[in-house]
Formats: sequence, structure tokens, C-alpha cells
Amino acid sequence: MEGPPVALFDSLKAAKPFFLLAGPNVIESEEHVLKMAKHIKGITTKLGIPLVFKSSFDKANRTSSKSFRGPGLEEGLKTDLLVAAAKTGKIINIKKGQFCAPSVMVNSAEKIRLAGNPNVMVCERGTMFGYNDLIVDPRNFEWLREANCPVVADITHALQQPAGRKLDGGGVASGGFRELIPCIARTSVAVGVDGIFMEVHDDPLNAPCDGPTQWPLRNLEELLEELLAIARVTKGKKPFKIDLTPFQE
Repeated sequence: MEGPPVALFDSLKAAKPFFLLAGPNVIESEEHVLKMAKHIKGITTKLGIPLVFKSSFDKANRTSSKSFRGPGLEEGLKTDLLVAAAKTGKIINIKKGQFCAPSVMVNSAEKIRLAGNPNVMVCERGTMFGYNDLIVDPRNFEWLREANCPVVADITHALQQPAGRKLDGGGVASGGFRELIPCIARTSVAVGVDGIFMEVHDDPLNAPCDGPTQWPLRNLEELLEELLAIARVTKGKKPFKIDLTPFQE
């Protein structure tokens, strides 16, 4: 999808049953990022899912100095794809910190609006649970709606094990539970999130960054088809009307 930030944001808010933010974790080369964009776009167009392609040009916040960061700002912004993405960068997707309660996101979203930008969404990406582990609390999807903006589920980063994988030659990097991505995806859609964020790779075992939580490109269409089927029957976007009057025989 492309267009002015306001128009794009409005189209994402109106997406039924959900929109998709997807792509490889980091740009590996111009050839690779364009190949991935082409294939993911082909799948989402076939299924009728609005897509915003994502991929980082610089991963400065890596756990290890040995982790792949990407090609950098100058090289990363050479492609037309990323120039187009930069023009829509005014849409702010705020990820809830792994240490934060969902209630703080109300203030975070409002801070963006008060700065003059109404194009904001909030994202659940897991909560720290002891060392090297994250959990996803489905209640957060409901509570994040109090921010009065689209709610996104990051179904891949939420399954990371931060600094949980030892590197050859020393140091650590993020591990993760790729096999549980469908579980978190199914839960998110059943609860009624507005968007899905996921990292996708054509060769996850050889991905230079966050390989353990990147979803295989060859399985993307199959997973999205299942999520669409769940979305068609769930009533997760609507609050359940609870009747507390005394039960009468």
C-alpha cells in the first residue's frame, strides 16, 4: 500500500479483517529485499490483505556487536522501495516495552497526537518473563484498545529469547520459538487485533539476524489463509455484553 500518511493510515484502520506489516528483519541486499517484497505482495494481493512491507536498514540496538546490523543509512535508502516506505513514515507504530504495562500505551499514543500527528498505532510484542524469555498476555490486546487507535500484534518478536543463543566464537544473540508463531497469530486474530506484524524470510536458517523467529516465506500463504478463516468467525473486535442480572429459571 502507498499514499499520503493520512490516507494510508485511514485505509489501515478500515482494513477488514486485519492488515499486515511484514518483511525480513533487516535488508541484506537490494536484490533480496525486492525479491521478498515481490513474493509477500503477491501473496497478500491474492488473499486480499492490505500490506505494508517492512525491513530495517540499520539494527543499532543489537544485543551483540557481532550481530548483523544491516547495510546502513546511505546504502539502505538507495532502493525505490525504501524511499516509498520513508514517505509513509509519519505513521507511528509504538511497540509496548517488554517491561511496560499496557496502560502506559494510552499516554504514549496521546503524546503522538498532542504533537500534531493523529496517525498512531500501538503494538504488543511480549513481556519479559525472567531471563531470556518473553510471554504474550492476550489480555493486553483488549487493554491496548484503550489507546483509541489500531492495535497490532507482533507475532515474531514476541517469541524471541533475548540474548538466549550463544554465538560461535563468543557472545550471545536472540534465540526464539518459531514453531509457536502460529499459536500467537491464531490467538491475536481470535481476540480481534487490527494488524499483524511479522518477520518473514525465504531462508530463515541462514538469515543474518533474528533467524530463529522469522517465519518461512514458503509457509506464509498457508498461515495467512488460516488466520483469515479465524477472523471470519470470531467476534473478538466487539465487546462481550455481560448480563449480571440474577438468573431466572
